[in-house]
Amino acid sequence: MIKKLSILMLLMGFLGNSQGTNLFDQATEAYNNGEYEKAIEAYDKILENNQHSAALYYNLGNAYYKLNQIPESIYYYEKSLLLNPDDQEVRTNLTYAQNMTLDAIETLPQTGLSRIYKTITSRLTFDQWAYASIFCMILFVLLYIAFYYNQYSTRKRFAFIGSLIALFLCIVFIVFASVEFSSYQADNPAIIFADEVNVRSEPNTSSEDIFTLHSGTKVNVLDSLNDYRKIRLADGKTGWIPASDLKVLKDF
Repeated sequence: MIKKLSILMLLMGFLGNSQGTNLFDQATEAYNNGEYEKAIEAYDKILENNQHSAALYYNLGNAYYKLNQIPESIYYYEKSLLLNPDDQEVRTNLTYAQNMTLDAIETLPQTGLSRIYKTITSRLTFDQWAYASIFCMILFVLLYIAFYYNQYSTRKRFAFIGSLIALFLCIVFIVFASVEFSSYQADNPAIIFADEVNVRSEPNTSSEDIFTLHSGTKVNVLDSLNDYRKIRLADGKTGWIPASDLKVLKDF
């Protein structure tokens, strides 16, 4: 009985992957034929099956861009970069889309040391740093075993020094993984979808309007209260807007 169930689950997985591949091919064909709405419909069906990928989000961004729906295109380009942050083609298209938005927000400058540190730690994701630390730990163990059992003093010296270097790198990579994980948790990006929204000083309709944002602008969600979200811009400004006026990127 268990064997039959396993075979059934395997067949269902193959059928699901086959269906997703067919939908992706249909969407790509529709996109190449200029039928962008049809392509979006097919891509959405793939997402409904919980099949997420950087390529899928990138294609959705392109389709929305062709329809001149800029907030949607930015949203899906950003989601693609969450899964594949090193894709320069996505970054280029995202820049094109961002140039069509109304809000020009300057990023707060970073100090030299902070910028260098961030550049180093952001080269890999937190899970990649974690894998690197595991590799170094395994290397440390192997080198220490080699040091312990080797009879030649020169080889023992090299094995000992190598084990110390591997241990040091393991600790460094663990720290980098921790920093990147903390940064990932603190970062809750979202895209403004309302054509225009007044950002308020407090989460209610009677509070003061402090500035205005337009569709396509990227913000970071800091807090939630009822139907309002507290946001922060890249230039450091903060305020409250209705939750319905934005879409959070990390929703998968």
